[in-house]
Amino acid sequence: MKTKPMLEAVEAKAIGEAAQAEAARNGWAVSIAVVDDGGHLLWLQRLDGAAPISAQICQHKARTAALGRRESRLYEESINGGRFAFLSVPLEGMLEGGVPIVVDGQCVGAVGVSGVKSSDDVRIARAGIDALDSR
Repeated sequence: MKTKPMLEAVEAKAIGEAAQAEAARNGWAVSIAVVDDGGHLLWLQRLDGAAPISAQICQHKARTAALGRRESRLYEESINGGRFAFLSVPLEGMLEGGVPIVVDGQCVGAVGVSGVKSSDDVRIARAGIDALDSR
């Protein structure tokens, strides 16, 4: 049987707060979700001024990245490239902005961000994940 690392509350909080700090540095009103490897919510923050719907979208993006073990943008790119069959996949966050958290080659969760340009959503998510690497 294999063993693998798992996110705990302290890591989820550190990731979320680092992502929140990146958004604040840039004046971006976003929502940020951190989920475990099963896509279950561990941490959520909707910053002041972020659209209410962004709190749902960020969770869907994070869940898609965690369950798919890949960035959520890859699903969006496949659909935009003509693979319309992906529209039947039972995931709701097939948009850029969900980034998996990989530790020792294992996906342990994901970060999803919604509220600004999708490339900036990813920048915020990666800033959160980088905080885990620096610990």
